[in-house]
Amino acid sequence: MAIRSGFAGASLGALLALMPSAAPAASPQRLSEFINGTLTARGEFEQKIFDRDRKLLQESRGTLAFSRPGKFRWSYVKPYAQLIVGDGSKVWIYDEDLKQVTVKKLDQALGSTPAALLAGNDEAMRAFNLSDRGAKDGLEWLEALPRDKESSFERIRMGFDSSGLKVMELLDSLGQTTVLRFASLERNPRLDPGLFRFSPPKGADVIGDLE
Repeated sequence: MAIRSGFAGASLGALLALMPSAAPAASPQRLSEFINGTLTARGEFEQKIFDRDRKLLQESRGTLAFSRPGKFRWSYVKPYAQLIVGDGSKVWIYDEDLKQVTVKKLDQALGSTPAALLAGNDEAMRAFNLSDRGAKDGLEWLEALPRDKESSFERIRMGFDSSGLKVMELLDSLGQTTVLRFASLERNPRLDPGLFRFSPPKGADVIGDLE
């Protein structure tokens, strides 16, 4: 994952529970239940990117919202302002500092990426081989291996507690690990449809697939 590219450019904790690892292993059904039982969501996230030696490369944070299937909004506020909007057919990535908008078709932008799991549906799960990874740090862990060998990610791990998804860890093909921790994640709120619409700001350069 490129450091400025954010969650959807490749392509997204709460506090980790401090209780002992006594929970049973997560099952693929846990992810299916989360997907089927969470049609909309909003919350905050913290993202850290580490190199293959676990040296911290970048730390950022922001807000997220999604409406299944295929609509989502990721807003990075620190350290760089970046907005990523999926409107159901296209994904718009707006880099405020560069005044540049990149547009991709939704199916090409998602593919075997984390957004396919969060904003997709049961069909999105078919792009991954899922397996239980046991319990650690009070969370139940599930691993997703992309079936597509050309995926930007080699492995995605998801940590759940009784309230739902708390952490995602993503290992990319360059050996970098992205850790996303979700906070204040509200499930099934009423969301303004305008959150998932995007119009390029006046004067911004627009590149990509506008068809």
